[in-house]
Amino acid sequence: MENNKALVGMSGGVDSSVAAYLMLRQGFECTGVTMRLYDSPTEDSTCCSLDDVEDARAVAARLGIRHYTFNFKDDFDRQVVQKFVSSYERGLTPNPCIDCNRYLKFDRLLRRAQELGCQWVVSGHYARIRQENGRYLLYKAADRAKDQTYFLACLDQEQLSHIQFPLGDLTKVQVRKIAEEMGFVNARKRDSQDICFVPDGDYGAFLQRYTGKTYPEGDFLNLQGQVVGRHRGAACYTKGQRKGLGLAMGEPVYVCAKDMASNTVTVGPNAALYSPSLRANDWNWYPFETLTQPMYVTAKTRHSQFEQPATVYPEENGFARVEFDEPQRAVTPGQAVVLYDGDMVVGGGTIVE
Repeated sequence: MENNKALVGMSGGVDSSVAAYLMLRQGFECTGVTMRLYDSPTEDSTCCSLDDVEDARAVAARLGIRHYTFNFKDDFDRQVVQKFVSSYERGLTPNPCIDCNRYLKFDRLLRRAQELGCQWVVSGHYARIRQENGRYLLYKAADRAKDQTYFLACLDQEQLSHIQFPLGDLTKVQVRKIAEEMGFVNARKRDSQDICFVPDGDYGAFLQRYTGKTYPEGDFLNLQGQVVGRHRGAACYTKGQRKGLGLAMGEPVYVCAKDMASNTVTVGPNAALYSPSLRANDWNWYPFETLTQPMYVTAKTRHSQFEQPATVYPEENGFARVEFDEPQRAVTPGQAVVLYDGDMVVGGGTIVE
């Protein structure tokens, strides 16, 4: 493999387009690749549409680099969509964007890059990688509003050693300015927001379409265990959800818990959603191989959340416990928890309880 050969994941968006341009400017021999992961149900979708492929191809042509489209639909279905469905059916709330990074963008694509003799996989994510004390560390992006380290804390040392994030030191405003100066067709294209295979955000309807199942109705319970209504299948709800419950209880209520065995969904007031701690497994640590002693950190249990001060404690069998200084709202099993020490990512794991 040659150190100057880079495979650039080009989604058709402005970020990956500018990433390709910046790598070329640094003297890398770049090849653009668009991954077909899913057949978008609507062409106005912000991800995985045929228009995205055409936009990526147009930018590659303007940059004078080769462009290929790789069909990874089977891998995506098996490792992301099926996991998404089975997680909901087990009462968890998965994060498919993290799984897509873990299994497709920085595993499947990296292996394809190596087959093609490329040393690097490049993407338009907003994050920074540094090498310190023999380890590859993940740091927040300069543009804090766009920082994507929450979605990238699944990447291991081997993967980080072959990845470059050229946008890490730039703001989104700067990126769009570069795209406009270069005359890219997607310079003003809006950012992708939704999960590509659930563009309308209705997870319950997607589960039914995908599996062909009709999830059995069951009881909504209040915190005292009394029946207060009927739901359309426990798999269709997530902790903290307020919309779509169809309950009139005199005050706003939220999903507080689900019992898949009894097919019940417990609802309660906002105050019932707060947790003082969580346990997580499947950890990926950055400054060290494994956590051996308690560490004071800041933590995020959702991408949109402000970091919260906490202490992480090692436990047996790869688990760790995170105790927050102040109780946190809607800590949800299946989601990621990511820990920070200032700008550096300490580690990321999957919430169990």
